[in-house]
Amino acid sequence: MKKYLLVLIALGIFFNWNKLRDEFSPPPDFSAQHPEGVVLYATDWCGYCKKTREFFKQHNVAFVEYDIEKSTEGKAQYDQLRGSGIPLIVIRGEVLRGYDPNAMKALLKL
Repeated sequence: MKKYLLVLIALGIFFNWNKLRDEFSPPPDFSAQHPEGVVLYATDWCGYCKKTREFFKQHNVAFVEYDIEKSTEGKAQYDQLRGSGIPLIVIRGEVLRGYDPNAMKALLKL
């Protein structure tokens, strides 16, 4: 029984590693450098990045976008944010990984 409990704890840590790491070592807030407070790290070919852009335009959200394939500054920031997928969105210091309209609405207070 103890082995199963240890395995469950190990799996919990494994699947929540990013959240745990961010709790003890928060990523830098690159959104503070921009008056918009919203930064999008994306690519031209990504469908979810396109949906994120459309969401921001539909809700009149001003944002700064970095194409991580074309911008060395954007790629460096993306790496410091421990980016592992796109879109990566920073809204007032909160990092959002992937396209999630409900989470974006909550962070933007829409």
